[in-house]
Amino acid sequence: MNPADLGLPVDVPSTALFTDQYELTMLQAALRSGASGRRSVFEAFTRRLPEGRRYGVVAGTGRVLDAVENFRFDAGVLGFLREQRIVDEPTLEWLASYRFTGDIWGYPEGEVYFPGSPILRVEGSFAECVVLETVILSILNHDSAIAAAASRMSSAAGGRGLIEMGARRTHELAAVASARAAYVGGFDSTSDLAAGFRYAIPTVGTSAHAFTLLHDSERDAFQAQVDSLGRGTTLLVDTYDVAEAVRTAVEIAGPELGAVRIDSGDLLLVAHRVRQQLDDLGARDTRIVVTSDLDEYAIASLAAAPVDAYGVGTQLVTGSGHPTCSMVYKIVARAQSADPQAPLQPVAKKSMGAKSSRGGRKWAARRLDAEGVAEAEVIGVGPVPAELADHQLLVELVKGGTVVAREPLDTARDRHRAARSGLPMSATQLSKGEPVLPTEYV
Repeated sequence: MNPADLGLPVDVPSTALFTDQYELTMLQAALRSGASGRRSVFEAFTRRLPEGRRYGVVAGTGRVLDAVENFRFDAGVLGFLREQRIVDEPTLEWLASYRFTGDIWGYPEGEVYFPGSPILRVEGSFAECVVLETVILSILNHDSAIAAAASRMSSAAGGRGLIEMGARRTHELAAVASARAAYVGGFDSTSDLAAGFRYAIPTVGTSAHAFTLLHDSERDAFQAQVDSLGRGTTLLVDTYDVAEAVRTAVEIAGPELGAVRIDSGDLLLVAHRVRQQLDDLGARDTRIVVTSDLDEYAIASLAAAPVDAYGVGTQLVTGSGHPTCSMVYKIVARAQSADPQAPLQPVAKKSMGAKSSRGGRKWAARRLDAEGVAEAEVIGVGPVPAELADHQLLVELVKGGTVVAREPLDTARDRHRAARSGLPMSATQLSKGEPVLPTEYV
């Protein structure tokens, strides 16, 4: 059984009010002017990557598809809009039967992106597309930020295990989305049970310092945990004296002890000492897990330490300093009239500074060098050059209002691993720098 089919408390009955008011006031005015039915194309993209980042990671696509399906104005929602006089009655009547009937194309989840990449393209009438702006951006901006941080941490970890454990550091619903995005970005498991239930992400967890402090001695606590969870459990060894705790842990669990966790102190030094002590005590297969406010830089600094897994919380669920990707949702083309056969006309925002946009219904492709390594993100309007036809990035997600591209989360996770490995080696450097691929417009 797919846990996503069960329906859970972390879901909401409707996503319709995950909407800024101006989307509905624009809708009302467009309905009145007669322009609401004009065929339109909106694109979600970012003008720049967060400072120092070499690439972005697309995450949240599956949640966007769910949100579009659940974008329904039921009686309670309509009653609120009527009571607050947000929109007029003709607009309420239109919203009552709202169903997205258009098409959505986008970068598949787990793919990497760069400035200007048309990460999501939404096509339909102006009315049905414009109201989706906020919910789409809120999901993509949040989840892609978490996935990008996770990807950097995954790269820094060099194949060692990664545990997402940030639920207590963010909103309870954001915690579930964060665990999902972190899994796409390369994490292996989560401490959050709601995320495990909703998305079938492997869950882990054993005990905190409170469990040790509950008992009369550390020995009593370790004995109780091993008696309950078995010798393969992970014992937290830094409540009092680490060396004494490790000695006690092995005495109780024997060499079959699964792991010890270190949550404080000089992790590099302590990990080396604990590894030597475990080996001397015959527990050569006992793993070492470290936690304590880690980020990608701290993980990288522990590359030479005998660490088997990292547990990351705060820095992960806050995007490691960049909690949003600054994606925007802009109309880039619209029909010349309400006639369904009217041709599309490119439109673009012209403004001072760096907030302009490029018009036209875009395609995107990644050009590779002779060694098969990506060398440029190519974006264009009109026919796709023959040499790029097999390297296009956008895939069909929704056709005529029906989702056509749902996939297991592991597929997105595997896709990200492959996409990152196809970038130049400098993509995984943690030092600040420009995007690893240039964006070319043709």
